Amino acid sequence: MTLLDQDGVRLTVDPENDGAVATVTLANPDKRNAQSPAMWRALAAAGRELPGSVRVVVLGGEGRSFSAGLDRRAFTPEGFEGEPSFLDLARGPAADMDAVIAEYQEAFTWWRRPDVVTIAAVQGHAIGAGFQLALACDLRVCADDAQFAMRETSLGLVPDLTGTHPLVNLVGYARALEICATGRFVHAQEAERCGLANLTVPRAELAAATADLAAALIAAPRDAVIETKALLQGALQRDYEEQRMAERAAQGRRLHALAGLGE
Repeated sequence: MTLLDQDGVRLTVDPENDGAVATVTLANPDKRNAQSPAMWRALAAAGRELPGSVRVVVLGGEGRSFSAGLDRRAFTPEGFEGEPSFLDLARGPAADMDAVIAEYQEAFTWWRRPDVVTIAAVQGHAIGAGFQLALACDLRVCADDAQFAMRETSLGLVPDLTGTHPLVNLVGYARALEICATGRFVHAQEAERCGLANLTVPRAELAAATADLAAALIAAPRDAVIETKALLQGALQRDYEEQRMAERAAQGRRLHALAGLGE
């Protein structure tokens, strides 16, 4: 069932398992799924269009690459038709520039919401904005030809599409700085070793491995997964005693629910 198909983004929901698994596909393979403001708005809309039945969202890209990053038209004086160019943003008020970038970031933020688990299925290149979109997801399954790179610094820019926080959490500050400052490629095998990838498989097995992971994620009761995700997401912001308290509170809610007592 297709719920959205616009500007290189397609949202579908599998009717099996009561509609528990949705797929968001970057569908502009001729441009290696290069990203644009229109695509970002479509990605944000996909998050808003998710039915309440969805528990797992798989993000993938058609063709050879997951996403080759930002469409280079963004760096031309004319930019994208109907969109402010980066140069126009730089010349305008700082508050306007901040608001536009915040709107762009909305395409990357909903993937970590507590009621779903998100999986990026990555093949080929995931560069710049493509890397950050993969980082926006909770989990990453990579084909053995996957290549990640954060190229913003080579363009005189910084990664600003929410990728810096998860990158540091996954690989640590020193490795994150080295990856971003050099812009080098992180290949699939290294990505798995350093924690960027949960799993690396042959390219031909990417879809099947991702489907297997999605099936495993929906096997457990939904509310237990939601509570566990919230506990883990907040763990780095809490100290040890605060995390103990959070665990007790979450378990209390689960025990009440299992006993049919509600809140």
